[in-house]
Amino acid sequence: MTELRSGSQPAFDWLVTHYHRPVFGLVAGILYDPSEAADVTQEVFLRAFRGINGFREGSSLKTWLYRIAVRQALNHRRWSWRHLRQQSSMDAEPEENGHPIEFPAPGLSPFDELASREVQQAVQGALLKVAQNFRMAVILRDLEGMSYEEIAEVLGISVGTVKSRILRGRRALRELLQPVFASGRMVP
Repeated sequence: MTELRSGSQPAFDWLVTHYHRPVFGLVAGILYDPSEAADVTQEVFLRAFRGINGFREGSSLKTWLYRIAVRQALNHRRWSWRHLRQQSSMDAEPEENGHPIEFPAPGLSPFDELASREVQQAVQGALLKVAQNFRMAVILRDLEGMSYEEIAEVLGISVGTVKSRILRGRRALRELLQPVFASGRMVP
């Protein structure tokens, strides 16, 4: 921390190297667009570098970075929704079966390794339909493996609220996915 606060380039390189993948995974889970997630992830580390002197030793570096990442991703979504909802890119990829073409994130997370492509697409589609506050809690707990206390710190809510949001998010996912798996179209 002393080296980070003094502006040490090797310390900042370590920070980015060590936390880039989990921060990118979290942001990509909120935004569902790898190119936007990459941009927001860069912004997260830039803000972390600029604000390192404001870091309180009472929390972990990971939760501090995740709090910045969640805030930046949500701000980006709000800004995009307000400013870009009427625009479309000339470089946009065509859609297949009404769903945007998915680009795999760099490296494989445990979720990617365990889930088949069809199951992963079904879960991602269902996750998009879950209310944002529940979705973030589920992503932080089930995909990022954070503790209830870390999630509470990242989201700025109580541990009880975290547990409630995770429970409600999982229920919503189960309800959305039950017809897909019950129909026999997919096997988990």
